[in-house]
Amino acid sequence: MYDVAVIGAGINGASIAYELTQAGKRVLVLEREAVAAGGSGAAGAFISPKFSKAGELKALIEEAFLYSLYFYSKNFPEAFHSAKLLHIAKDEKDDALLQAFKEKTTLPLLEVTDAELSSLTQAARAREHISLQAGVVDAKAVCESMLVGVDVVFEALEHFSKEDGFWKLNDAHRAKEIVFATGAYEPVYEEPYIELRGVWGHRIDVLGSRRSDLSIHQFVSISPSSDDGSFAIGATHNVHYHPQKTKEPYDIEAGRAELLEKAERTLDVGDVKIVKDYMGLRSGSFDYLPIIGALVDTKRSIEKGTKAYRVKKQDYAKFSYHEGLYMINGSGGYGFVLAPLLAKMLREHMLQKQPIAKQLTPARFFGRWVKRYAPL
Repeated sequence: MYDVAVIGAGINGASIAYELTQAGKRVLVLEREAVAAGGSGAAGAFISPKFSKAGELKALIEEAFLYSLYFYSKNFPEAFHSAKLLHIAKDEKDDALLQAFKEKTTLPLLEVTDAELSSLTQAARAREHISLQAGVVDAKAVCESMLVGVDVVFEALEHFSKEDGFWKLNDAHRAKEIVFATGAYEPVYEEPYIELRGVWGHRIDVLGSRRSDLSIHQFVSISPSSDDGSFAIGATHNVHYHPQKTKEPYDIEAGRAELLEKAERTLDVGDVKIVKDYMGLRSGSFDYLPIIGALVDTKRSIEKGTKAYRVKKQDYAKFSYHEGLYMINGSGGYGFVLAPLLAKMLREHMLQKQPIAKQLTPARFFGRWVKRYAPL
């Protein structure tokens, strides 16, 4: 018997499993493939803020950025590499955005030296840029470290049901509560209001002569060099390919070529040998904000009648919720930045009943869905 079963061992699943285990809960993780096998394993795992104008997502990611730097360096220093970030605008629109960001941000910015700029292409040097202290996480290593002391079972969740007040999973496991951290892959639960936006990510680890301590972001993300001369080039760059919806296999060679071509727009990466490819589907929401909290029970909510839901300011407390079903998802390309803070929020909600901001909860999507599709 477990207190909580977490479905998925990517960065979201590993983070909430870690938080709950640290709080003294007995946690089971069900993972259908391997730890960090999907979008998390394909991520460059760069810890960076969102360079954009003001907004809910920018504010959340900025808070999460500062928290994640503290969290990884304190708890998993062996999997975290502190590095100076150099973020370069892609075009004139980005130039204006970065200039506005620099004027308003409270984050401590760093000077960029002439030597650091000299490694860039002429086109990249002509663009606006910004620098601050950031970092890179070893994606697989940090997920594995978070799961130390957690029971991890490698099997897909085929079905689950409520039995004698507990959730029975695959007829073999029992837990008081379930947290779904399945990313953009098809979930087992069937709730029509939850729709996720899958974006294919591809990262290559390469070995070359380039040596740099910088983490550089422009058209793609390029990691600092390791001691052996290897570095990573990665991007969330294909919004059309979905492994569960597309019959054609992903064109790895074309993906490699695209990553290298985009990297060369920023700097001369030199002759490189591709050591390994990492690919996976990253999960985002259609309003771009992450999703954490309890799942609304569509059937029970509609049985109560939907007239009360069709108001301008909905009272989410009046929705009916599945008892003991939660999710943490939709982080997009900021999974390793957001996960520690989101997991902390979810743990506080599950254990101390701390409220989660309405704009982050799954209920926001039910509130929109019920107005459009539910019967009166």
